[in-house]
Amino acid sequence: MSESRTTSISESGDTPTAEPGVSDERPTPLLRIEDLRVTYRTGTGTVTALRGASIEVAPGEFVALVGESGSGKSTLAHAVIGLLGAGARRASGRIEFAGEHVATDDEKALRRLRGRRVGFVPQDPGLSLNPVLRVGDQVAEALLVHRLADRRTARLTALDLLEEVGLDRPETRARQYPHELSGGQRQRVLIAIALACGPELIIADEPTSALDATVARQVLDRLAERTAARGTAVLMITHDLAVAAERADRLVVLEGGEVVEAGPVARVLARPAHPYTRRLLAASPALAPTAFRPPKARAATLLLSVRALHKRYHAAGITAVDDVEFSLDRGETLALVGESGSGKSTTARIAVRLVDADSGTVTFDGHDLVGARRTRLRELRRRFQVVYQNPYSSLDPRWDVGDIVAEPLRAYGIDDRPRRVRELLDQVALPSDFTRRRPAELSGGQRQRVAIARALALRPDLLVLDEPVSALDASVQAQILDLLDGLQTELDLGYLFISHDLAVVRRISDRVAVMRHGRIVETGPTATLFTDPRHPYTRELLAAIPAPALHIDGKETR
Repeated sequence: MSESRTTSISESGDTPTAEPGVSDERPTPLLRIEDLRVTYRTGTGTVTALRGASIEVAPGEFVALVGESGSGKSTLAHAVIGLLGAGARRASGRIEFAGEHVATDDEKALRRLRGRRVGFVPQDPGLSLNPVLRVGDQVAEALLVHRLADRRTARLTALDLLEEVGLDRPETRARQYPHELSGGQRQRVLIAIALACGPELIIADEPTSALDATVARQVLDRLAERTAARGTAVLMITHDLAVAAERADRLVVLEGGEVVEAGPVARVLARPAHPYTRRLLAASPALAPTAFRPPKARAATLLLSVRALHKRYHAAGITAVDDVEFSLDRGETLALVGESGSGKSTTARIAVRLVDADSGTVTFDGHDLVGARRTRLRELRRRFQVVYQNPYSSLDPRWDVGDIVAEPLRAYGIDDRPRRVRELLDQVALPSDFTRRRPAELSGGQRQRVAIARALALRPDLLVLDEPVSALDASVQAQILDLLDGLQTELDLGYLFISHDLAVVRRISDRVAVMRHGRIVETGPTATLFTDPRHPYTRELLAAIPAPALHIDGKETR
């Protein structure tokens, strides 16, 4: 079924109807996908990722594609530019770009399309940037490959692009390698590469999932400027419904490889016709904010205390942590928030001795962590664990889930490991037969549950949660946050929660510490900080939270 700009879909997802009072006419599409069906060949059989999906993107239009992990969003984007995996097959359907058929078996034609006419921003910058090439050279390479500039002009243009996507000190950043940048900074480099050749369409696969609210706003502002000034269209895949609501002209909702609802953003979000869309909206922490956590009703017991932490990376000339102090009680969640590169992750890594500070003290449950050595440090380390942002890159793809969860138990010589692994999978609501699966066979949310189960294996007192839900769609985010809530209540865990997503922070944290340029500029109870921020930077962060206006029956709501 080919959709129109004013299409809505009934409860069954079968019958398109025109939006009342709005014309059905749409401009000739830049991108047209009709009845696309894609299958994947797996070890257990054939899986259908797309089931007759149809969408259109007009010149200059911003379309957001939303749906749960595994709904087919990324498969659809990859199909357009011929980047489907080796096990994938386009079983049926047609893809047209600017009125011409896109033949996915013509690699020469696809190379002319990619980058030059269709820019692509992949989701994971850690896997998408060349680790042995400087950042500036990678941006310039896009211009050189398509013969749009000589080497000198390409280098100068690369500096302009790095500045335009919000990177500070572009001359310095251009000389750095990807591993010297934060995750958010690497994501901005990918966006600069996608913009380099002035494409007609940008396909952005979760382009802001690694970015804090202020930088995400800058990046999306830049994409909007290109759309308006050059007629560049954007097809954005996102799990952040608030961003989609604020930025897109139209919304396309995928479930199980099928388009179940599509139409103007204001209509879809204000009056969703399909029950799946309604579930997504109810799970969005930004569009359906929950009440603040009530204060703890028991006496506080200090678990972690850091004082006067300093850390400078002399080779890069960067002070990452500058006189940082905070404390965390047992059973409490303290959120560290701030821009990419503000020092959040470095501070957390120092707090659990994954990185050594230049100076300062860290006390864990009354024990000096900075001075601990060898056997003592090893014993303390079993009491705190880290859950990382990207579960796919933090889980060994060669191991099955049972081995991954059992790894800490083996390391510390704990017996009866199979029984403990089953207990842990049950704690994170995964079936026991998942022990035989590998990470590639799991969804993003399931992989994150495995990572949490592994972190709980040694019965720790503290979890450092480094952007644990930023790569997940809204409904899976809600499930993981509910899981963390339940585990904290059951096990009396302390959480040091690192996040750029203030809607998630509002949902999960008891207190918030705001970091900027390596320093904590404001700390306080979550409700106080959100409703009465004192520092100008905190107010700036809160102002950057997407707050789309929805129109229902002629009335505007937020």
